[in-house]
Amino acid sequence: MGEDNGTYGGSGMEGHFGKTDSAVFGIMLVASVGIGVCSSLRGGASSTQEYLVGGRNMSPFPVALSLVGGFISAISILGNATEVYYFGIQLSTSLLGAIVGTIFLHSIIIPIIYNLRITSLNEYLELRYNSRFLRQVATFGGMLTNAIYMGMCLYAPSLALSTVTNLSVLASMCIMGGICTFYITIGGVKAVVYTDVLQTLLMFGGVLVVVILCCRDLGGVANVIDIANQGQRLEFFNMDPSPYVRHTFWSTFTFGFFLVVSAIGLNQSTLQRFISVRSLTTALRLCWTFLVGLWVLWVLFFFSGLVAYATYSTCDPLAAGYINKADQILPYLVVQKLSHLPGLSGLFVAAVYGGVLSSVSSTGNAMACLVWEDFLKLRPYFTRLSDPAATKVIKLLSSVTGVLAVILGLMVGNLGNIFHVINLIVSCISGPIVGTFLSGMLLPWTNYKGSLVGIFASFVIFAWLVVGKFIKGGGAPTMLPLSTHGCLNNSSTTLSPTITFNSSTYFNLTTSEMPDLTSASSEEMGDDGEVTIYNLSYCFIGILGAVTTMLINSAVSVLTGPTQPKQLSEDVVFPPALRLYTWAWQLSTRRHLQENKEQGKQGDGEEGVSMLHISSLHTPSS
Repeated sequence: MGEDNGTYGGSGMEGHFGKTDSAVFGIMLVASVGIGVCSSLRGGASSTQEYLVGGRNMSPFPVALSLVGGFISAISILGNATEVYYFGIQLSTSLLGAIVGTIFLHSIIIPIIYNLRITSLNEYLELRYNSRFLRQVATFGGMLTNAIYMGMCLYAPSLALSTVTNLSVLASMCIMGGICTFYITIGGVKAVVYTDVLQTLLMFGGVLVVVILCCRDLGGVANVIDIANQGQRLEFFNMDPSPYVRHTFWSTFTFGFFLVVSAIGLNQSTLQRFISVRSLTTALRLCWTFLVGLWVLWVLFFFSGLVAYATYSTCDPLAAGYINKADQILPYLVVQKLSHLPGLSGLFVAAVYGGVLSSVSSTGNAMACLVWEDFLKLRPYFTRLSDPAATKVIKLLSSVTGVLAVILGLMVGNLGNIFHVINLIVSCISGPIVGTFLSGMLLPWTNYKGSLVGIFASFVIFAWLVVGKFIKGGGAPTMLPLSTHGCLNNSSTTLSPTITFNSSTYFNLTTSEMPDLTSASSEEMGDDGEVTIYNLSYCFIGILGAVTTMLINSAVSVLTGPTQPKQLSEDVVFPPALRLYTWAWQLSTRRHLQENKEQGKQGDGEEGVSMLHISSLHTPSS
């Protein structure tokens, strides 16, 4: 590859999926189905507790890999590499924020949630605020986000890989959706966890092989770094304090923190993994195992973007017209440079689809759990069902979520810019929900009224913000410089040295496992040339939504009568926060009583003087 780096030709991505590739890909699919069957035969779905949380006695190692695999989807594999290729590696500093986020969930969130022994995450809100309605509001918002996410997870990789595998987008989505539906229906969370192990190892192995082979042909890691540095891709510490710049150290650090808190600490699918192990100590260890796995895989995915740039530094395939979408850059690299190696294309496709299966299966199982726990289980008819009958209902729900994922995937492909708006609106849901949970855990005085006002007011504010970003924002962010002078057809192609990009499927979800604003916003200039609130970096949307919710919740709770310490339990509030609030409440109460007592004494004294004066007036003179 080293000798031909700089001279490229070709008209696009052509299918190079041979029999060996198909065999490798097929083995992965068969193995996924087989794991689901084995989990079912071994009793992995014999009761609701077995089906939803693995009987709370699963081995920690596969659960740890499942946490990583469920979080890291095909969007990460292709999207992170694409982000680095076209915009540089600044986003990688989100991994530093992830460290702080992991400390936060290890110290605060996981101990509270695990000790409550709940199955639905949103049950916490009912226990904390004594409100089933608030619980169901959060459930509805979470399910909406998960549903859109499943559709994106199926559609985006299917589109990007359609020219590699010669499978149509529809066929690809149906295969993935069908396999997910089958093994999560018959095997429950154990099937999801054990298939995640396979798929996580595939993700790592598939991308690692591609990176190693390309680095070898490019002359080593040092050459890759040198070429990337010359191409301005190695900016790690952009310390610009402006919140309007798309990616800075501050914005990506904040984004990494919020991503871990929202997608790992306060997410239904990850909750089912944390509570599936035997003890809180084991669950807390999973936090650090997840962080290590996240670093290993994301560093690999980010570096694959540098490798792709080093390979095409003199002939960008998108600018040259060899590919149609930016997110096809990594599949194009595999097809053009490595397809001569039998089975490698199949291994890479298996890695990407492993990311699809792990994410969709985790989300589908979580949605089935939420529907059962937060809606159906509470109704009179379902409360009378036996445990085996209830398990059958949950299996039916799981199959429905798989079909729903395929339908939503088709909708994503057909909605176009309408979906773009939906994605923006959905992205502002997670912030208010996270803010409501954190208010309950960290702000003991908050009450039910404050929580309802906070979550709805914050949603309205940020729905207005993200719609405004879409309507009034300045378009797509500007790519870093790209070159086509090494392309064979350079003489017949007129290209700008710096191009912009707006409509790639993956840039709608470049970095986040939950729907976000990665490409929806321009964080530079508005259409009128002025910087406004609509140009705020997407990295701040989630955390600002959470903070706004907490502030509104707190203020309304104080105005409507704060929750008293005696009404709270250490089970639902972070103990240090509860102790501090109790101390402050008692101090305030003592001062109030002291003031009343002093006022009473003063009143008694004044009354005594008055009575003495009156009596003197009526005393007869001698």
